[in-house]
Amino acid sequence: MSWLKEVIGTEKAVIAMCHLRALPGDPGFDTRKGMNWVIDRAHDDLMALQNGGVDAVMFSNEFSLPYLTKVRPETTTAMARIIGQLMSEIRVPFGVNVLWDPVASFDLAMAGARTDSAT
Repeated sequence: MSWLKEVIGTEKAVIAMCHLRALPGDPGFDTRKGMNWVIDRAHDDLMALQNGGVDAVMFSNEFSLPYLTKVRPETTTAMARIIGQLMSEIRVPFGVNVLWDPVASFDLAMAGARTDSAT
């Protein structure tokens, strides 16, 4: 069995990106809309991706511009909060990508990214 089939459940997986909007600490973060707006957008995107039939989802801080090789603590904290609030609705294996910061990506993944086939 290939690692892809073992982890995601299929040999030819569609892995979709859930691009999180600008987060607290990012220059583009909209303080008027706040974190609830970011979470609502992530929820809407997640539901659309899952309802569209993707096999897995990768959460990414796409709008945390400029990208940093070492992100600030508020970036990973915000991502953890968003993903944590969505956990009960995530029906597919998922992962995280903190852009340009592999250590932060692994930190978040170790805190709960699911790489087993969801039931």
